[in-house]
Amino acid sequence: MSVTAILLCAGRGERLGASVQKALVPLAGRPLFTWSLEALERTAAVSHIVAVGPVKRMKELLAAAGMTPGKLVAWSEGGRERQDSVARGLRVLPEGTTLVAIHDCARAMVTPDLTARVIADALQHGAAIAAVAVADTLKRGALGSIETTVPRQGLWNAQTPQVFRRDWLEAAHAAAGRHATDDAALVEALGHRVHLTEGEALNFKITTAQDLELAEAWLTRTSART
Repeated sequence: MSVTAILLCAGRGERLGASVQKALVPLAGRPLFTWSLEALERTAAVSHIVAVGPVKRMKELLAAAGMTPGKLVAWSEGGRERQDSVARGLRVLPEGTTLVAIHDCARAMVTPDLTARVIADALQHGAAIAAVAVADTLKRGALGSIETTVPRQGLWNAQTPQVFRRDWLEAAHAAAGRHATDDAALVEALGHRVHLTEGEALNFKITTAQDLELAEAWLTRTSART
């Protein structure tokens, strides 16, 4: 088994309100994308990493931070949409890759343990994603009023990493007739079952300035302990 992680760093991050792409935003003293990159580096089951995003700037920031990731073997510029960025990452996968792990760098607090668990489940089932069960009561509304309460039983919030057999993922992208918000939807469209791996609450996606503040507080606190 050879696992290659595609780290997606091409998000524009308009809702963050930053003047640079989200991956480049400072987080606890270094660029946001380096946190998830480091976690993937520390995951023993990950053999190689492909980074997709603003290549020149990312390389410059890694050099400035004195980081030389040993598993980072290929780069690609990002595409117009997330799905396009994944497709570009697939084109530069190392030979011999059998499983592909897709991770959004905006989930900067992903852990090696979670990544390893998703990979193990994908090895067994062919496809697996990190996800957390919906805990809040859900309402469907329109024009500022509740229309109905949606039962939350069986509902999950999808996260990344999402890990797939390489042949399944490549076939899913080749057959895609629409843009999907995650790769699991494309693999599901081919009729494959995707396993749910229990995710982690701290593996939230940094989307807003408040999310960035929360991540900063947690990472700063954790760093102070070590």
